[in-house]
Formats: sequence, structure tokens, C-alpha cells
Amino acid sequence: MSKANIAIDFDPADFKQHESDTGSADYQIAVLTKRIKHLTEHMGTHKKDFASRRGLLTMVAQRRKLLDYLKGQSEERYAELIKGLGLRR
Repeated sequence: MSKANIAIDFDPADFKQHESDTGSADYQIAVLTKRIKHLTEHMGTHKKDFASRRGLLTMVAQRRKLLDYLKGQSEERYAELIKGLGLRR
């Protein structure tokens, strides 16, 4: 699945702040979550794919940073996003 297919499968309208939003923390976290879920499935069948593992860990770290940033900016948006994405945090 390429990046283009991920964008097609993902419904960004739920997390966008406005129609042309691509840079808000909410939207970036939602897209990263979608990509992380896809790579996690990939790693289940390709256990020795270390390049993808490194990319997965990088995405998880980036999402963690964005979540911390969002929590500092707005507790309400943070809680809504966590609930909407089903993250354990």
C-alpha cells in the first residue's frame, strides 16, 4: 500500500480544522496513526524487515512528540483526538 492509497483509505474530515488543513497537529497525528497501523500489520508478516521497523519507530516517536505538543496546547482537542483514534494514552 503506497502513501497515496493510505490517503484514499483514510477519512481526514474528522480531524481537519478547516477544509484545506494538512498541517494541524490533529491531522498529522491521525495520518501517522493510519500509517503506523499499516506498518504494524506489515511487520507481523515480515519480521526481518529492519528498514521498515526503523521507519515505524520513527513514526511512533514523531506521533508521541505531536501528542505531547497538542496536550500542551489544548487539553480538550487532545482528549477528543485520543478518543477518536482509540489510542491508549
